[in-house]
Amino acid sequence: MSSVPATVGVLGGGRMGAGIAHAFVVAGATVAMVERDDEQAAAALERVASALRASVERGTVDSSVELLTSRISSGTDDALFDGCDLVVEAVPEQHDLKVASLARIERRVGSSAVIASNTSSMSIDTLAATMTNPARFLGLHFFNPVPASELVEIVTGSATSPVIVESAEGWVAALGKTPITVRDSPGFASSRLGVVIGLEAIRMLEEGVASAADIDAAMVLGYRFPVGPLRLTDIVGLDVRLGIADYLHEHLGDRFAAPRLLREKVAAGELGRKTGRGFFSWPHE
Repeated sequence: MSSVPATVGVLGGGRMGAGIAHAFVVAGATVAMVERDDEQAAAALERVASALRASVERGTVDSSVELLTSRISSGTDDALFDGCDLVVEAVPEQHDLKVASLARIERRVGSSAVIASNTSSMSIDTLAATMTNPARFLGLHFFNPVPASELVEIVTGSATSPVIVESAEGWVAALGKTPITVRDSPGFASSRLGVVIGLEAIRMLEEGVASAADIDAAMVLGYRFPVGPLRLTDIVGLDVRLGIADYLHEHLGDRFAAPRLLREKVAAGELGRKTGRGFFSWPHE
């Protein structure tokens, strides 16, 4: 039976990074998160601890809060990655930031450590081209919210070792999630399909075809989507979706051109759940 790596590092403790840390801690790993300053490191630790407490209270995790939280640490020093078997980069979708982050990780970890990016759309080969040992690098695309999601997209670069891919598939299974393995391509499988549906839903709203609620209901009730494309865009973040759309537009053509309404909302700071308003209102966030 597959198991997760004994020690895992996560660079970036935001919503996605904290979710990834949570998943590995629950599965039995010891996890170290690294953030840019003490305030963010403390916030990341509380984010994971809060999620662990909630999991125990709901009965979805058969362990004590004390045991779980003893396996998570957070700080600003890259030395926290010393001895890690796997380190996942989970910083925002900005190419230069990801390249710099991967270089930091590679300088710090041992030669046998696996390095992964949680990118949802950027080319693994392009990122790997800046690395010293691209054979140990791959994409591990987790989905938001990580604890509840059932899928992890494993993205293989042209240099990724097949042994590393096999190990990653076992790790994902040990997390209680289903892996799909895809070849490096703009948007991979999930973002490429999900974004094109989301962008068309935004265009329909922009054109007055139907309300946001009714567009979403069409997909939830008619096609059994668990959540509608507009509400999902709010959850992901309109700024994140815009960044992915612009990247895919550049690489795959006009079918991924961002609608005017999406750009207007991002410019107005209506980014979805994290700001309290996007295509829907989120008063409790």
